[in-house]
Amino acid sequence: MDSFKEIWDLVRQELQQNVTEVAYNVWLSPLEFVSFKNDTIYLSISEFKKNIIIDKFSGIIDETLEAIFGFHVNVEFVIPEDKAKENSGISSSVKDSNDEYDYTFNNFITGPSNKFAYAAAMNVAKNPGKTYNPLFIYGHSGLGKTHLLMAIMNEIKANDPNANIIYTSAEHFTNDLIYHIGNHNTYVFHEKYRSCDVLLVDDVQFISRGDQVQEEFFHTFNALTANGSQIVLTSDRPPKEMVTLEERLRTRFEMGLIADIQPPTLETRMAIVNKKALDHELELPDDVVKFVADNIKKNIRQIEGIIKRIKAYQDVEGVKINLALAKRAISDIINDSQPLPVTVENIINEVARTFNVTPADIRSDKRNASISQARQIAIYVVDQVTGLSLKAIGAEFGNKHHSTIIYALKEIKGKLEKDVSLKSTVDDIIKNINEG
Repeated sequence: MDSFKEIWDLVRQELQQNVTEVAYNVWLSPLEFVSFKNDTIYLSISEFKKNIIIDKFSGIIDETLEAIFGFHVNVEFVIPEDKAKENSGISSSVKDSNDEYDYTFNNFITGPSNKFAYAAAMNVAKNPGKTYNPLFIYGHSGLGKTHLLMAIMNEIKANDPNANIIYTSAEHFTNDLIYHIGNHNTYVFHEKYRSCDVLLVDDVQFISRGDQVQEEFFHTFNALTANGSQIVLTSDRPPKEMVTLEERLRTRFEMGLIADIQPPTLETRMAIVNKKALDHELELPDDVVKFVADNIKKNIRQIEGIIKRIKAYQDVEGVKINLALAKRAISDIINDSQPLPVTVENIINEVARTFNVTPADIRSDKRNASISQARQIAIYVVDQVTGLSLKAIGAEFGNKHHSTIIYALKEIKGKLEKDVSLKSTVDDIIKNINEG
């Protein structure tokens, strides 16, 4: 294997740790290494994705490359001809990344906490547009909402290869709309979203930002339901708790079926641990299975990381899998059966994702309004949830003086008192950070 290709694999692993799962799967995972010449890395990606990646992820890609290579690396994107078609079949926002993952109904572990949502998703997949339209699935992060969404997509595609399916996120829908508005071709956007057979939208709670976005989503929703197209939405909360959502959208979200996913029972978690271990060709002792299941209760996505750590320890050290090894593997995630303190990096990534800027922007000295506000919010959230001193917070944001931090906190607190929508958004960020 080419040594630069191996280094790029390390870069991908680092990027996966520093962006959200959806952002990585949709945007960064499809990036393919082509070559490395004269301090420039050439990466293959579709033309459609190229614009968004440059706009939203160039900062974190540059930082990660420099950290791994040890020097500044230029990035050039190569657009292969076979990725030129963007508007047929499954939306380009997921069709590349989905090839690396096996999200099906068969490998979704069911239990009392998710059985209803599973059954509803299965029904929709077998009879799209006929029942439960829209289907609205909600629950905390890491409980399987995205898995069900992709399982629906894969099942419909298997039954009807010609189905025009769009899988996207609320964040991507927003960015896509902004892109087409900027290029004065919103008719292309309308044709894409209003003519599909199935629209699957992840993290729809983020659609409740901006009147123009809600207006567009409202008309898209109406056009699809009028055509008999299936709509499936996921969120971290039910429609009634999306306080910044327009009433006309809220009533439409509630007109179909609402299904929630709760944290799984111990028995279900143990089944998930065993399934993930089997996927990685591991056979875990019963006490290890129960230990992992006892300690990971809310975010099931963390189980995958623990299994990978156990696998790595076994492969690298050649040690026997036992309870002591499991405790080592889990130590990066929990401490005395409690979640580790929230890191500043997690907060900055969450704020960046919410406000459509990059983590590098937040840490920079850029002064445009959107980045400055995102930076102030990140400082505010760090102050609220980490317990760091003002001096320590300043160090995390480019060694800023504590007086600058005080000013930022005063500014954002004033904005939060006057802007109910912004306060709701910031409260959501803090909630997601604490529960993540």
